[in-house]
Amino acid sequence: MKKVSVLLVAVLFLSVGSVFANNGKKGETKPGKNLKLSEQIATLLNQNQFTENDLGYTAEILFMLNNDNEIIVLSVDTDKTNLDGFIKNKLNYKKVALKEHEAGKKYTIKVKIAS
Repeated sequence: MKKVSVLLVAVLFLSVGSVFANNGKKGETKPGKNLKLSEQIATLLNQNQFTENDLGYTAEILFMLNNDNEIIVLSVDTDKTNLDGFIKNKLNYKKVALKEHEAGKKYTIKVKIAS
């Protein structure tokens, strides 16, 4: 079976709104910075061992960034335990390149297994 890539729903739909601050007001987030963050997350999740049988699996990830620009996964909302563990393993404490960010600010992003 061919290897299946994890793609971000935000990237698929070109929707900046998929990465947002949970406690922010509408229009408060900076789209350029958030899109860059979602692209970095997509890159981190791209190397995987999912198969065609896993197509369609989805998850909603709640995370924040710490003072060292590291992703801290707070929760993964999915009913697939292998996807939950994969996301936590690939993202937790991984550094991202952002010029500025607010440490402790919570973000949510949706991911979907796609070919």
